[in-house]
Amino acid sequence: MLDYSPLRELVAIDSPSGFTDKACQYIFDYLTRLGYSPQFTNKRAVKCALGASPKLSVTSHVDTLGGIVSSVTKEGLIRLSKVGGPSLNSYEGGHCRIYTLDDHVYTGTLLLDNPSVHTNRNERTAQRTLYNMHIRIDELVESREDVAALGIQNGDFICFETYYQELPSGFIKSRFMDNKAGCFVMFEIARRLKEAGREVPVELYFTNYEEVGHGGSSGHSDSIEELLVIDMGVVGEDHQGRETACSICAKDASGPYDYQFRKTLVELAQKNNIPFVQDVYPFYRSDGSAALRAGRDFRVAVVGPGVSASHGMERTHKQGVEATIDLCMRYIFNE
Repeated sequence: MLDYSPLRELVAIDSPSGFTDKACQYIFDYLTRLGYSPQFTNKRAVKCALGASPKLSVTSHVDTLGGIVSSVTKEGLIRLSKVGGPSLNSYEGGHCRIYTLDDHVYTGTLLLDNPSVHTNRNERTAQRTLYNMHIRIDELVESREDVAALGIQNGDFICFETYYQELPSGFIKSRFMDNKAGCFVMFEIARRLKEAGREVPVELYFTNYEEVGHGGSSGHSDSIEELLVIDMGVVGEDHQGRETACSICAKDASGPYDYQFRKTLVELAQKNNIPFVQDVYPFYRSDGSAALRAGRDFRVAVVGPGVSASHGMERTHKQGVEATIDLCMRYIFNE
C-alpha cells in the first residue's frame, strides 16, 4: 500500500506564494534522502535531475493560497490581502497562523465584520469581501497599538489551517490538494525510479510562485524540451473530471496545450487501463501557461488528480493520485 505520509507532512508546512522556504527545504531534504542531488533555483524553487541532460521536466507547484496583513483597524482587527485566489466564503471561520518577521507565530480566525447573528441582521446575506472581513487574533488586543506591540506588521503572512484527513474510503480532504497532491506524485516518481535503479533524462521541478502566475516562467535546465505539468484536475459542473481519475487538460484560459503530447498521454492511458478524462478549464492557468508566456520553446501538457471544491475545502482520492503517478511513469518509459 502506498505510503502517503510525505503528502501529509508537506501539507502541514505552511507555504503560501512568497513564503515557501520551509516547504521547499522539506522537498530538498526528501529528495536528498532518496539519494538524489537537488538544487535550489535563484527564486528558491527546487529542481532535481533524475539523469543526465534532461529533456522532460515534470513540474508541480508547492506554493498555496493564503493572505498577507494589509492593515489593522483602530479596534485591533487585522485586514488582509489575498495571496492567490482563496474563496472567502469557504475560508470564513477558518483558523490561521500569522508569521511575523521576527519568527513569532500568532493564531486567529477569518471572520465577517460584526459576525454575531445576535447583533448583525445582515450576517446571513452580506457579501464576503476583503473590505468587510478580518482576522480576529487570539491575543488580548483592543487597538492598533496593541497589535503593533505584538510585532505584527503589514506584510506578515497569514497561513490557513488545512484540516488534513485521510479517510478509509480513500478520500483525502484538505486545503491545498491544489497542488501538494501533485508534489506527492513527483515524490513517488522519484522514489520508484530510485528503487528500480533507473536513471532517465527527466528533471523534477517544484515551483513556488504558481498561484501568483510566474512559477514556471524560469529556472528550467537549458536542455528541457517538454514540460509535463502535474496540477489539479477540475471537478465541477460542465466538466468530466472526477476525484478517482487523472484529468488531462486539453485547453485552459491560456489556450490549448500541445496536441501530440496530449494525444500520446491519452493513448498511454487507454492502453494501460488508467482511469482518465479530458477536459477544458476556462478559469485556470498552470506553470505551463507561465512557461509559454515567458517565451519558452516547450511542448506542454497538463495532467493531475481530480480535486473537488478547488480553492475551497478541497478533496481528492487516492485512486486519482495513483492514476496520475501511473500515467507519468508510463510516459517516462514510453510504455
